[in-house]
Parts: sequence; C-alpha cells; structure tokens
Amino acid sequence: MPQAKQPAPSQWPDEQALAAWMARNVTGFVGPLRLSKFEGGQSNPTFRIHTNAGDYVLRRKPLGPVLPSAHAVDREFRVLSAMHKAGIPVPRVRELCMDETVLGSIFYVMDMVPGRVFWDPRLPELSHQDRDAIFDSMNDTIARIHQLDPDAIGLGDFGRKEDYLQRQIARWTRQYQASATGPNPHMDLLIDWLPRHLPDEHPARVVHGDYRLDNVLIHPTEPRVVAVLDWELSTIGNPIADFAYHLMTWRFAPELFRGLAGTDFARSGIPDEATYASRYIARSGLTPPEDWEFYLVLSMFRIAAILQGIAKRAEDGTASDIRAREVGAKAYPISELAAGFVRAL
Repeated sequence: MPQAKQPAPSQWPDEQALAAWMARNVTGFVGPLRLSKFEGGQSNPTFRIHTNAGDYVLRRKPLGPVLPSAHAVDREFRVLSAMHKAGIPVPRVRELCMDETVLGSIFYVMDMVPGRVFWDPRLPELSHQDRDAIFDSMNDTIARIHQLDPDAIGLGDFGRKEDYLQRQIARWTRQYQASATGPNPHMDLLIDWLPRHLPDEHPARVVHGDYRLDNVLIHPTEPRVVAVLDWELSTIGNPIADFAYHLMTWRFAPELFRGLAGTDFARSGIPDEATYASRYIARSGLTPPEDWEFYLVLSMFRIAAILQGIAKRAEDGTASDIRAREVGAKAYPISELAAGFVRAL
C-alpha cells in the first residue's frame, strides 16, 4: 500500500470510537489501534489501521459538504464484495458503517494488502521486462473485469444499463458546473461537442471509473497486479469508455498528469497505445470502436470535471489532502488538451 503519514486533525477519525466499533463488527480484530493516513486520497480519505495482530484499511466519506453522488463509499464496499467473489484481485472488505455518529461520516474497513504503488507510469526504477509485465497484468485485469456479466455477480442493479455515454456527459457537465471556480472556454466547447458525437453503445459491464497505475497495487516483488483499489466511481456502463479513461495515460505528458506522452516505447518495454489497446480488445472480446478519439475526449472531460471538484474543495477548505489546490489546477490544461483534439478532428 502507499506510504502512510499522520492525518490532518480535521479529517482524523476518533481512534477510540473506531476501536470500539471494530471490536463489535470485525471478526478477529484485537485492539488497541492507531491510525496513519495514506498519501494521496484526494477523494475519500484513506487510513491505515495499525494493530498488533495485523493491519486494516479505513475508507471514509470526507467531512463537510460534498457534491451530489460523490464519495459513495457504500457503493465501493458493495462492488469490492462482488469483485472479490468473482476472483478479481481486490482487497477483502470486512464491514460497512452507515452510522455517521461513529466517525462523523460513513466508512468501511477492509484488509490491508501488501504491495507497491507506482505514481510514475514510466516506471523508471524497474527493468524493461518488469515494465512490460506490469502493463500486461494491468491490461489483463481490466479485460477480466469487463468480461463479467453484472447480473451473474449480483450487480445487475448497480446502475442503469442504457444510454451510459449520454448520462456520463450529463453527469460530469453538472458536476463541473457545480464546482466551477472561474470561466473555462475549453470545457464549454466540450460540453457542446460531446452530446453531438455520441457513438453506439457497447454491451453494459461493470466499469471501474478510475482505472490507472496508481489505483492498483503491484505485488511486493513480482511484476503483477494484486489489488485494484478506489472503486468509488464504479457503476454499470460502457467498458470501452472505461478502458479509454485508462488509455488517457498515453496522451498526457508526465508533467501534466502522470502520463506517457514522449516515451520511447521500444526502449522502455512499455507497450505503445495501439499495442496496448489491441491487447485489451483481444482479451475482452469486445468490438473495437470506430472512433477512439471520442472516448478519449470524453475521458479527459471527465477527469477535468473531477479535478475541478478537487479545486472547489480546496477553495472551500474541505479537501482531504494539502496538495488539493495543486492537483485541482490541472483541470484547465487537461480540458485545453481535450479541446485541442476536438478542434483537430
């Protein structure tokens, strides 16, 4: 898991109340406990629960006002339960607490999975062979997720199965407009362009919503995925759109948002965008889209809207990470990049 640090007092759960709750609800828990906060966690504050008998992870909804439908840790708990039963590498969840009086917001506890988190997708510290193996494992994992029948794993009602792309555009338009902190003509262009260029839908599948390298755990010593994390945005939707969100990494410069643009793929061992996409199509069994560009533009629009939400929380003083203002500022250049792709079509 990522390195933990001391949490900011404003988001620090009551350790005594948490220990009492875990003693009642988590089989095998033995106190006392202490908490530290994981690096990152712009959306839902995430804490490591240290105990003498082993460690757990706590995911909670942020304190204070948040955007409608955001920070749905209860949905994350449900999808993690289903994915674990389906054989997808995810942490084992223990218990969900919907009683906000315990810690001030809803939360759940899951097992701690040993592993590595890599923030730079260029993986400069690894070998050619390990880079290729990690990206291949990520590709295989998301393809396995998208092969699952939602009805067969108990998630048939996890979201609407029709008009996913149209609803995504509407949702992130609303989210962006609710969190706008100033004018952005690039987002205005995307809000106009996307609904007028909708492609046909693909079969509905469970989608992760934020699948990228720093949202998976890599085995401590082996180049393979051992856990997919941060399922907060998961729902039933278009698997190609979900994969394209992951594929954005190949379009972003490293300094913009942990991207791979400019990488010498032949020398690095990392597959180029076309190779990576073709592997996914072969594994998932899905029909390749006629226009990847639409899906990539939609993905950039989504992440710009998400980052704008972080910028708004930073402005309001409710962000869970001290770097929120810096991260939120990426919304504008990402929307500018997406608008540039649209203008070039």
